[in-house]
Amino acid sequence: MPLELVLGIVALVVALAALGVVLVVWRTERRAPRAAVAPVDPPAASREAAEPDTVHRPQLAVVINPSKEGAEDLEESVRRVCAEAALPEPRFFRTTVEDPGTGQAREALDWGADVVVAAGGDGTVRAVAEAMVGTGRPMGLIPSGTGNLLARNLDIPLTSVREALAVVLGGQDRRIDVGWARVIEYADLPEERPDSQPGIPPPPRDAAGEPEVELAKHIFLVIAGLGFDAAMVADTDDRLKAKVGWIAYFVSGVKHLHARRMRARITLDDRPPVEARLRTLMAGNCGQLPGGITLLPDAVIDDGELDIAAVDTRGGLAGWAQLLGEVVIQGVGMRNDLPGKIGRIDHVRARRVHVVVPGGEQAQVDGDPLGRAVELEIWVEKRSLVVRTPGIDPTA
Repeated sequence: MPLELVLGIVALVVALAALGVVLVVWRTERRAPRAAVAPVDPPAASREAAEPDTVHRPQLAVVINPSKEGAEDLEESVRRVCAEAALPEPRFFRTTVEDPGTGQAREALDWGADVVVAAGGDGTVRAVAEAMVGTGRPMGLIPSGTGNLLARNLDIPLTSVREALAVVLGGQDRRIDVGWARVIEYADLPEERPDSQPGIPPPPRDAAGEPEVELAKHIFLVIAGLGFDAAMVADTDDRLKAKVGWIAYFVSGVKHLHARRMRARITLDDRPPVEARLRTLMAGNCGQLPGGITLLPDAVIDDGELDIAAVDTRGGLAGWAQLLGEVVIQGVGMRNDLPGKIGRIDHVRARRVHVVVPGGEQAQVDGDPLGRAVELEIWVEKRSLVVRTPGIDPTA
């Protein structure tokens, strides 16, 4: 039997085993009892409605992605719950291909919304959050996407509109950190950039080494990455993702198991730069992913720092198998510090990360591809976003 065929069969077995582990964790997570979320109490709301001069009834604005399956039902559910709670009629702002939610959220703020709710997937949440940063007004979440990354990390109900709305109407406000990423130099200029033309050089720099022109920055609330994770995201088939959800990312990842390790020069805060070879570099604001996977167990969402994870593996499939084991055991609070590992995740904390990768690697923010980046900068903005959550702000 040819060696290539043997390796292909082994790779398939390892991939199926990994998927099996993930599915077991996912099923366990789904079967685990969810913490009770207090429903809206109609009698109390009715009593408040009877005292309009002394009780403020919050006005909701919902930024909704109309392309999501069940969007119309979601709107009807929101109207029904607000009516039952004797609240004003909510107003809906629908996203478009040209504007995935930032402009609509700003319009909602100008209209006077007390709470702006992002009803959609991670892209809608990112877009709404960009408008809400620094305003002091709370953002609510009604998850309806594939990953629902921020909602998972804040323990917001994922499958019930009514339960998510109970958090929006009766939860507590919490200030969280916001991450930003900026591609300083692209390997392949994205077509969506208005200045994208072949041969455009990197932006000129001032005496301090900073770009002299204003470059687009991209918000993230969970994880930004460069390398394997971003390549996996960029190559995920949208039709498959619509059918099987986040498992489609694992199917895409199998194609990149044998990709070359990237060479990177990494600078954290004001420390000296470090040269490294690795599979992927991630900067996380929080670390829980779909399927109950905890990729960054030390990440804290409101401490003003990012958890930086350098992920590497050697030795082919054996290295990937060990790396999978590292992810699983750290998710349950254990660490493997034995020497000689061929699959490893190294963690460090920083407020700002600067990465240079000759030739470029795919970059992503919360599952949205940014393109192939040669030079990437990532930083954190401490507690600049208010989010309505089930619990209280532990640092308030």
